[in-house]
Amino acid sequence: MSHSSTSSGPSLIQRCADAGLKMTGQRKIILRVLDEAEDHPAVETVYERAKALDESISMATVYRTLNLLDELHLVVRQDFNENFSRYDKNTDHHHHLIDIESGEVVEFQNDEIEQMKKEIARKLGYELIECRLELYGKKIRKN
Repeated sequence: MSHSSTSSGPSLIQRCADAGLKMTGQRKIILRVLDEAEDHPAVETVYERAKALDESISMATVYRTLNLLDELHLVVRQDFNENFSRYDKNTDHHHHLIDIESGEVVEFQNDEIEQMKKEIARKLGYELIECRLELYGKKIRKN
């Protein structure tokens, strides 16, 4: 099982430029906030971090930018059974373990699970196209 919290590929700013996205100053700040995030920030968190860098950024600009990035598959919107969305800059295939007490999100990949999912779909007569796996748990306290 490999654990990764940051993507080692090109920055989000570079991926947006490669996708032909117009790069305004405010958009660059929002992308920088996402690039530097070690967590899976909610819209409000992205807004707070961006506003700390540029007072003129509005919540509407953050929403529009995140929706555009989601539509272009440059970020992944996650709901994690919460009443708000979080944004994940890591678009490589991975799964999440969500700590129900702290809200911390741990990314992981596991080859055995990947094989098992394909096998389950095949046995049911399907080809697996997409799957999101979310595990919810509490940290084990050591006495």
